[in-house]
Amino acid sequence: LEQWTHPRAPAAPPLTGPGMADLDREHAAAESGEMADEYGKMNSDGETMVLENFELESGRILKHAEVRYKTWGTLNAAGDNVGVVCHALTGNANVEAWWGELLGDGKPLDTSKYFMFCANVLGSCYGSTGPTSTDPDTGMRYGGDFPLVTIRDMVRSQAEVLKQLGVNEVTFAVGGSMGGMQALEWGICGYLPVRGIISMSASGRHHPWQIGISECQRQAIFADPLWRNGRYSANAPPAAGLGVARMMAILTYRTHPAYMTKFGRDLDSQKESFQVEQYLKHQGQRFRERGFDAASYVSLTRAMDTHDLARGRGEYHEVLRNYTLPALIVSISSDVLYPTIEQLELAKNMPLAQHHLIESDEGHDGFLLEHKKVGTLVRGFLADLDVAARPPRATLARKTRPRIISQAPAAKL
Repeated sequence: LEQWTHPRAPAAPPLTGPGMADLDREHAAAESGEMADEYGKMNSDGETMVLENFELESGRILKHAEVRYKTWGTLNAAGDNVGVVCHALTGNANVEAWWGELLGDGKPLDTSKYFMFCANVLGSCYGSTGPTSTDPDTGMRYGGDFPLVTIRDMVRSQAEVLKQLGVNEVTFAVGGSMGGMQALEWGICGYLPVRGIISMSASGRHHPWQIGISECQRQAIFADPLWRNGRYSANAPPAAGLGVARMMAILTYRTHPAYMTKFGRDLDSQKESFQVEQYLKHQGQRFRERGFDAASYVSLTRAMDTHDLARGRGEYHEVLRNYTLPALIVSISSDVLYPTIEQLELAKNMPLAQHHLIESDEGHDGFLLEHKKVGTLVRGFLADLDVAARPPRATLARKTRPRIISQAPAAKL
């Protein structure tokens, strides 16, 4: 894991250029026809499980690792009716805020049938231990000194919480983007038995394309003079850098057609700038108001860069061929961040995988916004899992011929 231990970012001059000074004071009101937002109200609500002396994949120890989680539904006596929802980069444990259309009684993530569980990942800032937490050794915020966390660390922490809740088997793990990476890891890690996984808009390993995009976003944060190698005050965070990082991300989450349809080349006459400029600035400001932390953003993007199902397990395609769980692999047709070819690679090599393409102009965020299409696929896959788990019907031998009430003429072949 040494290859992901980055040196401290060098000092950089303040950000300059058109519109940069406005980022801290402009907050354009969202227009009624604005692009649909992928997240609702974000907070740190939930229950907390403490994992004492939790060892990370790097060997570092989190002495008092807190995991914030939420559950819905009831755990059965066997402890095996469990659905694990894994959130994406800036998500939280409250599935209702971002996948509420899928979660509930009778919905695809059926809380009358499954004990649904979602945990905020380690390294985040919505309740679980991360850069905003206090380091017990120093009494100070971890900040930029927070240790490297991997996708595998996230999954193992979730498994430890589930074990303490009395879970013996996971029916399915589901997620999109970074959540899709976790779902794939759930199917191979062996921390708890798993019957099937659903991975959307993700890949089996982070490619140079995604790593490069993440590094550009991190550099935007490092370039903010308030970054201070991650040792900034909670009252003076590198807000401008984080806002620019979010603006970059928003571009990769959507598509050329979506931006052209919404904005075209329309100018905001009052601000003498293009509407798309105001939209992106608004998104950067809104992200900061959501309470997301810059060091957490750095920590989680680095965690995604570590993602590789084959690391330490063998040759990549051979590892996929030995992935023996039923898997639903979902692509969004217009996704430029995790293009369809990456999901097709998974489906081609994983022997029990099925691949489905959702036609959508929403881009990468389609896994969050295309509720009906996603819900239909999830419902169908879980129905198949349920059928596969049922014991075979017993066949009773008849001693007499069955009585025929009516009989149609034999069809000609």
